[in-house]
Amino acid sequence: MKRVVGAIIILSAALFADNVLVKITKDIPYIDIKDSGVNVRISRIQDTANKLTDDFAKTSRLCPPHCIQKIKPIEGVKTISEIELIDFIKNKVYKKKGILADARIKEMFLYETIPGAINIPFTITQVKSKKVTDSLFKALGAKVKDDGSYDFSNAKELAVFCNGVWCGSSVKFIKNMIAKGYPKEKLYYYRGGLQSWRLLGLTTVVHKSVKAEK
Repeated sequence: MKRVVGAIIILSAALFADNVLVKITKDIPYIDIKDSGVNVRISRIQDTANKLTDDFAKTSRLCPPHCIQKIKPIEGVKTISEIELIDFIKNKVYKKKGILADARIKEMFLYETIPGAINIPFTITQVKSKKVTDSLFKALGAKVKDDGSYDFSNAKELAVFCNGVWCGSSVKFIKNMIAKGYPKEKLYYYRGGLQSWRLLGLTTVVHKSVKAEK
């Protein structure tokens, strides 16, 4: 029998504060944000026997192209963990001071992503058109000056991720952005990506209806 899973689905169970046995940290049971206007609670799966069984449970992929990324692949760009990313979502994304960028292709983003993320595929940053770059940077809060250069004073901070430590899309994204002039200090690299996020049982969302076999 087929069932349809609606758009913006919270994939981990909603929790009540007094029933949280598996917290994010000792002092943080969960955080509440909005994703595309929908209230979402970022928490961890409470079933301590839960295991990954889908493609993110896979340990080995062909390298190249799926090679393990360095802990700090770009000098001057801070690599962050889940705790820093959750803080970024709560204090930057939720307050419209920063952007969580899913650097994967659109289809992957729509199928499953981290709450609060928007899709900016790394392929866009590879386009050499000045017009495309201007549009992207404007959307991120930068200004195009009369001489064609950029004013990044009010540009958003970006935390960038892709599928996991074996995925190079976010590294390509960040390198391309820097090459186009985006300030390194406004960029953060979440190396763990969706696989590490999922491995820790953290909430994910779906942005389209999908059919599932039952």
